[in-house]
Amino acid sequence: MTDASLTVDPHYAVGEVKRQLFGGFVEHLGRHVYDGIYEPGHPSADADGFRQDVIELVRELGVSTIRYPGGNFVSGFAWEDSVGPREQRPRRLDLAWHSTETNEVGLHEFSTWLEKVGSELMLAVNLGTRGTKEALELLEYSNLPSGTDRAEQRIANGRTEPFGVKMWCLGNEMDGPWQVGHRSAEDYAKIATQTAKAMRMLDPGIELVACGSSSAHMPTFGEWERTVLTHAYDDVDYISCHAYYEEKDGDIGSFLASAVDMDRFIETVVATADHVGAVRGSQKKINISFDEWNVWYQSRFENVDKIEGVDNWPVAPRLLEDIYSVADAVVFGNLMISLINHADRVTSASLAQLVNVIGPIMTEPGGPAWRQTTFFPFALTSRLATGRALQLKLDAPTYVSEQYGEVSLVDAAATYDDEANRAAVFLVNRSTEEAVTVTVDVALLGEISLLESHTLADEDRNAKNTLENQERVSTAENTSARIQDGQLTITLPPVSWTALGLG
Repeated sequence: MTDASLTVDPHYAVGEVKRQLFGGFVEHLGRHVYDGIYEPGHPSADADGFRQDVIELVRELGVSTIRYPGGNFVSGFAWEDSVGPREQRPRRLDLAWHSTETNEVGLHEFSTWLEKVGSELMLAVNLGTRGTKEALELLEYSNLPSGTDRAEQRIANGRTEPFGVKMWCLGNEMDGPWQVGHRSAEDYAKIATQTAKAMRMLDPGIELVACGSSSAHMPTFGEWERTVLTHAYDDVDYISCHAYYEEKDGDIGSFLASAVDMDRFIETVVATADHVGAVRGSQKKINISFDEWNVWYQSRFENVDKIEGVDNWPVAPRLLEDIYSVADAVVFGNLMISLINHADRVTSASLAQLVNVIGPIMTEPGGPAWRQTTFFPFALTSRLATGRALQLKLDAPTYVSEQYGEVSLVDAAATYDDEANRAAVFLVNRSTEEAVTVTVDVALLGEISLLESHTLADEDRNAKNTLENQERVSTAENTSARIQDGQLTITLPPVSWTALGLG
């Protein structure tokens, strides 16, 4: 047994925890849309063909804003294909995922689904094979009430009220050679700036996200952000970050410390953005939209899932259907801790993705829907993390990881909601062998009691929820947690994630 301590002081805040931090991402990829959220023949399907069992689970997740329709998919997507009478919509080849897109679910249908799950729409525009003109037409179709060609087209297609989309992504991962329409930083910056200026002329109230690096390990990382923001600083509100993590070669110590990499990624992008602002003499702050993040076993995709062949373009193939372990969920929860600890600048984030495709929810055609291990940290953090993220004083033992050097054995985040007098503490034990007893000084919160405690752990850190055993892993009350004389003590099992609600 080892010990750690931290102090929670409501007087020292990082920043407000925006609800957009708990966003999601739906891409036309694999079985995410078809057989995932949409399956007209399913026993639970509603009149619109959407699985109600999935709707209930997405509601339980507490997802705020959902980015759509991609992802790599959007760089070859013609939005016009996805509106109008279904029987007239064309089938198209999706070059990004070597699949066939039927366009049976499009902008109108997806917006209907969003209303059912209680989430807002965040749209990405195609700056891969298309450009400013098409982005403007989509904005006109989506946000103008009436009186123009595209607005009247939307009304004719059955939507009288505009969609009112506030957040828009200017393309997707344009730094990546895998992207259809991949561009250099200079070329992307020019089209992104041109498109941003034009879109603001049509609707000045929108928020715009410029593409940042698709990974902190890209060879252009840092210089890409500097170049893009040098052009687009005055015209955008966010720069995006994307990051995925997986256990490689059995290096569990580095994998459990993945949030260290996310911390460094965020802090480097913030420093780069602020440098550009300082050079320009600007008082404006560019925030981060971390609009793709998750645990994703990309090596498995390359070696197992990847579809090839000129005659092989399936509809809704099984792609990226990672089944997550307890260790994966602990890393996942730690990534959420990282996002909360940077809430002053990371004011929007999108878990990639939601259903079947590296998602916290899995489905079987004609069968059940169930929660993956990663479901629990997201749902609990989304519910409990309200108010302000707090600066913490954490004292914990360290260990040496192969990838990140010396890192803390424990990581933590805390939030405090002044109006509700509610607090939340989130903890991770990265040790694979030792339990850790953590003492949390909560005296400065005043009279406060422990309302709930949830720990995700298992003697088998590789335990998973599967079709055959859908409830193998869940969270349990941590009975070791107690408050006395302003001190909260709790014992964290090895490889565990914990959420505590206080009030």
